[in-house]
Amino acid sequence: MVVLNRIYTRTGDAGETALSNGTRVAKHSPRVAAYGTVDETNATLGLARLHASGELDLQLARIQNDLFDLGADLARPDMERDSEAGYPILRMSETQVKRLEAEIDAMIARLEPLRSFILPGGSAFAAQLHLCRTVCRRAERCAVELATMESVNEAAVKYLNRLSDWFFVAARIANDEGRADVLWVPGANR
Repeated sequence: MVVLNRIYTRTGDAGETALSNGTRVAKHSPRVAAYGTVDETNATLGLARLHASGELDLQLARIQNDLFDLGADLARPDMERDSEAGYPILRMSETQVKRLEAEIDAMIARLEPLRSFILPGGSAFAAQLHLCRTVCRRAERCAVELATMESVNEAAVKYLNRLSDWFFVAARIANDEGRADVLWVPGANR
């Protein structure tokens, strides 16, 4: 359980922060950038949920919780030493990735196939989900970059990849099941 009885600690004033295993790193380190961008994705998702209801809102709530799991996963280096921690380490799982895939498939079944690229927009909800998608893609790029330098849970990277796809399809659902999508017209303003 987490107990936060004090928010500021002053320990980061010199430009360093602690990872979940206690290691101190620069606040601009690739690992901090990765989990920080996951946190940013979660914040944009919080805004999107202002427009959500029903099953889609329940799915978004699950995703918000998953994003905290993902942040915890990325904040913990040395995957090969997880067994030495003395307590269970929270890592993303293939089950979470598969759940996103199943939800994507169910949403796609409700949509007509795309015949054009679409512009981010339409309804306020769809526009916000497109923002979630682009921030999620940035989080994925950060995690992939981190994985070139340090060990990263493969399921964490897969989750980010599927999640950006999930946001894209959900944005189409939010646009009257694709009927209100804003289509790209190549060269329309030449």
